[in-house]
Amino acid sequence: MVDGLSKLEQYLDAVSARQKLVARNIANADTPGYKTQDIDFQSELSRASGSSPTVIEPEGLPTKNDGNNVSLDHQARLLAENDIRFNIATQLLRGNIHEIREAITEGRTS
Repeated sequence: MVDGLSKLEQYLDAVSARQKLVARNIANADTPGYKTQDIDFQSELSRASGSSPTVIEPEGLPTKNDGNNVSLDHQARLLAENDIRFNIATQLLRGNIHEIREAITEGRTS
C-alpha cells in the first residue's frame, strides 16, 4: 500500500507541475517568442522516480508571426484534462486513506 501511495504522490506532483506550466503558458499567450511548455505524462508515468517532471516543448503547434505558439483553446483542453487527472488521483488517495482508517479501527476492536 505504501508503494502505491508513493506512486500516487508522484502522479499528483506531475499533475501539479502541469497545472503550473499551463498557467504560465496562458500568462504568456501574448509574449512574443514564448514557446508552449508541457509535461510528457507517458514518460513520467513510466519513469516514476520521484524527481521533478521533465518539461517539454510540444511539437506541431502553429506559431504566430511574433514567434509565440500558445493556443488558449489547447491550454483550456489541458486544464480540463488535468482536472480529470487530479480528481481521479484524489479519489484513489481517499480510497487508500479509507482502507487505512478501517484497518486501524478493526485493530482497536479486536
